[in-house]
Amino acid sequence: MSFNLNQKTRYDGKTRRRFSRLAGLARFLIGITLLVTLHNPLKAFSDPLPELYDLTLAWDPNPSPDVIGYHLYYGTVSGNLTNSILTGNVTTVTVPGLSWGVTYYFAITTVGTNEEESAFSDEISYRQELPGAQMQIHVASDGQFMLNVAGPVGHAYEIEASEDLSTWTVIGTVFLDSSSSLDFTDTNAMNFSQRFYRTRDTQP
Repeated sequence: MSFNLNQKTRYDGKTRRRFSRLAGLARFLIGITLLVTLHNPLKAFSDPLPELYDLTLAWDPNPSPDVIGYHLYYGTVSGNLTNSILTGNVTTVTVPGLSWGVTYYFAITTVGTNEEESAFSDEISYRQELPGAQMQIHVASDGQFMLNVAGPVGHAYEIEASEDLSTWTVIGTVFLDSSSSLDFTDTNAMNFSQRFYRTRDTQP
């Protein structure tokens, strides 16, 4: 069920009084905080990351007896929230199928007994970034360092090395295909008294 907020509706006296109560809810909603929690935790880096994720939002209940539900609006453009989820009189909702690295905007309205809606709450925004690469180092018997780089599928990472954590040199690049994990061998490691490594995502 959806509601057209731009549609002009006639109200009788009783409905007008109820709508007046809901109009006051707009002031209440300004103080609502949407609590963001990931519905699907990240998988281990040995598994490919999911293309989409779900997000659970929560808010404080409105105490008005005229409230029978809430309407969550969201989208990728502030002020133009093209998607919506209508809930009952509950204070949490899970938004499915969101994309990593995309900023989403959320606002909420209350729904009254005659299906009137209050004004929108303030917007909040949320963006879930892809996690960076993780690296494990194994020392071979010949003194070479074997670097295992794991991270999001489809990303390329430059491997940089340093002796002093100040000057960094690119020593190689790995592209994480469907395996989401690759090994890289630093054949020059034995030529240095100490060696530090880091990765830089070149294909975010």
